[in-house]
Amino acid sequence: MSILSVRVSKEDELLLKNYAKLNNISISQLLRDSAIEKIEDELDLKTYENASEEYLKNPITFSLEEVIKELADEENV
Repeated sequence: MSILSVRVSKEDELLLKNYAKLNNISISQLLRDSAIEKIEDELDLKTYENASEEYLKNPITFSLEEVIKELADEENV
């Protein structure tokens, strides 16, 4: 496991410590979880933007039933 060092102001340090204590987690877990959540949110947004752009180029949709039928047909091939 790697160790990263982060420099923060005294005010930010106090905020992080108090928030971590309030939520019964370590500062390390708070920072790790927050960073990963931020990255996942940005990746989700990018995926949405790409899908939305693709839909605008070709606005064809399929119902859930159509997708299930198509997948079932592929399995039976």
